[in-house]
Amino acid sequence: MTTTKYIFVTGGVSSSLGKGIIAASLAKLLQAQGYRTTIQKLDPYINVDPGTLNPYEHGECYVTDDGAETDLDLGHYERFLNVATSQSNNVTTGRIYQSVIEKERRGEFLGKTVQVIPHITDEIKQRIQILGNSGDYDIVITEIGGTVGDIESLPYIEAVRQLKWDLGEHNAIVIHLTLVPYLSAAGELKTKPTQHSVKTLMESGVMADILVCRTEHELPSDLRDKLAKFCNVRREAVIQSIDASTIYDVPNLMLEQGLDTVVLKKLELDSSEPDLTRWNQFLQRHKNPKGEVVIGLIGKYVELQDSYKSILESFIHAGAENEVKVKVQSIHSEYISEKNVAKKFAHLDAVLVAPGFGERGIEGKIAAVKYVRENNIPFLGICLGMQMAVIEFSRNVLGIADANSSEMDENTNNPVIDLMASQKMVTDKGGTMRLGAWECELVEGSIAYKVYQNKTIKERHRHRYEFNNKYKAQIEEAGMKATGINPETGLVEIIEIPANNWFVGVQYHPEYKSTVANPHPLFVAFVKAALDYKNRVIDANMAQN
Repeated sequence: MTTTKYIFVTGGVSSSLGKGIIAASLAKLLQAQGYRTTIQKLDPYINVDPGTLNPYEHGECYVTDDGAETDLDLGHYERFLNVATSQSNNVTTGRIYQSVIEKERRGEFLGKTVQVIPHITDEIKQRIQILGNSGDYDIVITEIGGTVGDIESLPYIEAVRQLKWDLGEHNAIVIHLTLVPYLSAAGELKTKPTQHSVKTLMESGVMADILVCRTEHELPSDLRDKLAKFCNVRREAVIQSIDASTIYDVPNLMLEQGLDTVVLKKLELDSSEPDLTRWNQFLQRHKNPKGEVVIGLIGKYVELQDSYKSILESFIHAGAENEVKVKVQSIHSEYISEKNVAKKFAHLDAVLVAPGFGERGIEGKIAAVKYVRENNIPFLGICLGMQMAVIEFSRNVLGIADANSSEMDENTNNPVIDLMASQKMVTDKGGTMRLGAWECELVEGSIAYKVYQNKTIKERHRHRYEFNNKYKAQIEEAGMKATGINPETGLVEIIEIPANNWFVGVQYHPEYKSTVANPHPLFVAFVKAALDYKNRVIDANMAQN
């Protein structure tokens, strides 16, 4: 009999109800009671991973230490639990089928007809249990993407049905997240969508043990009784999930509702009062800022906030650490030019140029970098943002008018940013970039060194292009310094302009490692720089008056 307990989180009625946040909040409560807890995401799409998906289509692609390109929900898992995830925490239908087909080609099925049941479902079950079988966790929470009734989700629901049977009573439970909509014309909440969703789940042979009901209004007692009666769950297992002002409120809301208590009772595990002291200290600072800074986020996917989800959350963590509210203003780089940049940036206390791919909006990013460099406004460039800083500096300080990245112009005579040598023979797009955590050695006395308080760091990457070291001496002589270098490859990971108060570009993605418990030091320092800049401007204006 297994010693690891399994919790499955399914969804019904509508997507985007917040299964990931509910899973992460429950995991936080269980972790705060001493249980070793992790979360994994099963995605029904046929892409092998989200690495090739357009950010408009799927939001950001989150990268783990071991180089997995994963769903953005894994970012929530890490931010809540402060525990690193891995390749094993994200499974897609594409990966499942790819594995089964490869086994068939190797003859591992001994000539049998390969079918969804049992071969696909067996592969899903095996993937679900990898983390549990590692011996590292007491509880594994598995979020199943999509909604019950979707054709692509059916093999996952069947795998859950089988696992509940295989693992035995009290070792696996199902939490079903559903919507209880409020019809303003009728002036009442409606339970029928939830009833139909639970019925659809039952038709697949799975009975929900706990209902979590997303709602905009408080669920009255009689409505909870009705849901319990018609959905075959205990009254205490009908959990209200009301809209919150921030996702970081949800663990406390779930604690008030007793979600952790019901879960542990059903799993026959001991329950105690979770220690959320550190979490609530963060919430206190986040909700009671002593000031405000406005930071411009310059990108080309700004219409969809999920495209930069980890960056936005990192600003929340860093803002709380500095006891200020970080007001992020998203500015589309396609609409920035040297003619309007001063007007667009007049009220900003700092500027972050975001990561991305392709040539759209590039000149706007370069104009943004030039303006903040010349006006000594705090700057942070991430991945492509760092590369744009190198191009801008090469053009406007070194005088190399056609300096560019070979990604934008493969025939440029001055590729100050160029395709990495290891990428030049790569033809497949998925999972072939420089991915995962890599070491970086910092130059003592640099901003980066002061920020990290360490000589060697490890940060996560996702890129194909790099700083071209053929131009390094020339660029450094002109005043832009390489302050972080990969010790194995010589790749420039960090650039700074010491003449400016705070000008830093990084090839890696610091936002992937920021959590509630450990706000990323680079974001903390950047927000502090924005606050210092704001105060300098205020002091200068007062002196003039």
